[in-house]
Amino acid sequence: MARIAGVNIPTNKRVIIALTYIHGIGRTTAVKIADKLGIDHKARVQDLTDEEVLRIRETIDADHTVEGDLRRNTAMNIKRLMDLRSYRGLRHRNQLPVRGQRTHTNARTRKGKAKPIAGKKK
Repeated sequence: MARIAGVNIPTNKRVIIALTYIHGIGRTTAVKIADKLGIDHKARVQDLTDEEVLRIRETIDADHTVEGDLRRNTAMNIKRLMDLRSYRGLRHRNQLPVRGQRTHTNARTRKGKAKPIAGKKK
């Protein structure tokens, strides 16, 4: 099993798909990495040589922010918004939708399970 950026990459999948298991690398970025290194898109991780895995690891370390650094960066950005008390920061703090969605109905993923209100029946 190949280990890239602290993540165990599945060996039986194609390289493009396997790279998406790393937080911060999607399909487009995986394709760009494979093209840059001249790796066939249909190649499986188990068919890669140790040198190719090492080149992938070095490319990701040099050119991309992934995993822990990316998560830390995102968390710091959200914390900065909350410290500034911006509108977006207040929405994050109150665990409400941040990007303008309606909350009268829906928004259950963000707000959590509906809580019954006592004395509401009529």
